[in-house]
Amino acid sequence: MQDKTNDGWTPLPHSDQDLQRARSVPQTPQTQSPAYRLAWDDPDFLTQRDLRGVRLQLELLKPEMILSERGIRSTVILFGGARIPEPGGEAWAAKNETQQKNLEANSKYYEEARAFARLCSEHSAASLYREFVIVTGGGPGVMEAGNRGAADVGAPSIGLNIVLAHEQAPNLYVTPELCFNFHYFAVRKMHFIMRAKAVAIFPGGFGTMDELFETLTLIQTGRMERVPVILFGRSFWERAIDIDFLAEQGTISPGDQHIIEYADTAAEAWDCIQRFYEL
Repeated sequence: MQDKTNDGWTPLPHSDQDLQRARSVPQTPQTQSPAYRLAWDDPDFLTQRDLRGVRLQLELLKPEMILSERGIRSTVILFGGARIPEPGGEAWAAKNETQQKNLEANSKYYEEARAFARLCSEHSAASLYREFVIVTGGGPGVMEAGNRGAADVGAPSIGLNIVLAHEQAPNLYVTPELCFNFHYFAVRKMHFIMRAKAVAIFPGGFGTMDELFETLTLIQTGRMERVPVILFGRSFWERAIDIDFLAEQGTISPGDQHIIEYADTAAEAWDCIQRFYEL
């Protein structure tokens, strides 16, 4: 008998009950046929191309429901290169001596990302980790540093991994209950942005650039409220992208450059957030 005191009570059987019943039937040619499986318990059915819309919805819903259950209201995003090692670590992605030298030099950003995540997480504790919760792409490099910084102070952090051709396991500092995996880049992007109160972007490659320009476009077009967008390492970013040149050419509006702020240290970046929100 179902518990009628439960807010989720219904006179109809719940799906989990019917799943148990459907799986406990006698094994016959009929019950072993794929056609007999409950539709939502049939991976062969759910992974068909025609079910793409359903899978998109599921990828949106699963993390949203879990984050809402945890009461997480806002996040701070850390984007940055997966190839950047921690100081003293191996520059495993280097293809030549120049890359090795530069990746080792850029390892300072690993420590700054870790320190920045600690500052955000210490503030997050005041809201019982509901505000300013660290979220990263869940992988190595700068992403690992962000999750590690939160772990340093006993705070939860989120990892939004994605299935890639050369799969990388989630870093070991993501809170296991908040470690998600995605098939669709578009849905993953939505989950990054949906709760973001600040975006901190460290040196990185195409993936980092993609997330940076996606965020700038959303703010520039008014599809997203203005939040601090902080580029760590002015010297890196001023060589990687010339925002002033875009303004001079008229391809962005005068003043669009000011959507971006620069910082070289964790303290400077946290100060940007404090000033913006008058914390």
